[in-house]
Amino acid sequence: MSTGMILIIVVAAVAVLLVVWGIVTYNNLIARRNRVRQCRSGICVTLKQRNDLLPNLVASVKAYMGHENEILTRITDLRSRATSAAETEQIREGGEISTLLGRLNVAVENYPELKANVQFLHLQGQIEEMENELQAIRRTYNAAVTDYNNAIEMFPSSIIAAWGHHTPEELIEIPECEKQPASVTELFRS
Repeated sequence: MSTGMILIIVVAAVAVLLVVWGIVTYNNLIARRNRVRQCRSGICVTLKQRNDLLPNLVASVKAYMGHENEILTRITDLRSRATSAAETEQIREGGEISTLLGRLNVAVENYPELKANVQFLHLQGQIEEMENELQAIRRTYNAAVTDYNNAIEMFPSSIIAAWGHHTPEELIEIPECEKQPASVTELFRS
């Protein structure tokens, strides 16, 4: 075999390897982007389930709690806005509802007859389960976004990402007000 023929075979092999690498990298980027979308959808589905439970919780709590109407009104308002909002707004307002539900649970401590109500306890348990599920899905979403963003920003897959018009996704950020330490004294004043 001549040197020219060996050079052609080597160049062809390198070209084939580059094409295969490009296809595999492109497909991995698509899979990661779809995982991010799947996680975002999972958050929205769980928020919808929780929002469907909230009217029942609010109705049962209203029967016992008259003066904590501010929390109940805010929860109801956020719930109604979240059902028609875009995914990003749903996720943001879902975090705000989670904060309000925590305040509501502390306020409920003042109503022993409500705490003993079977319907309320069942609803509270379901919402607590939804909150735990939301936290897990949010962590999964952030992990998927980090994985995807790393893949599109790191060399050499960034070349294929730029060619395929992949753009970074945003992590779910905790609002500054939720990062502040809770004042137990303030919570028990409700």
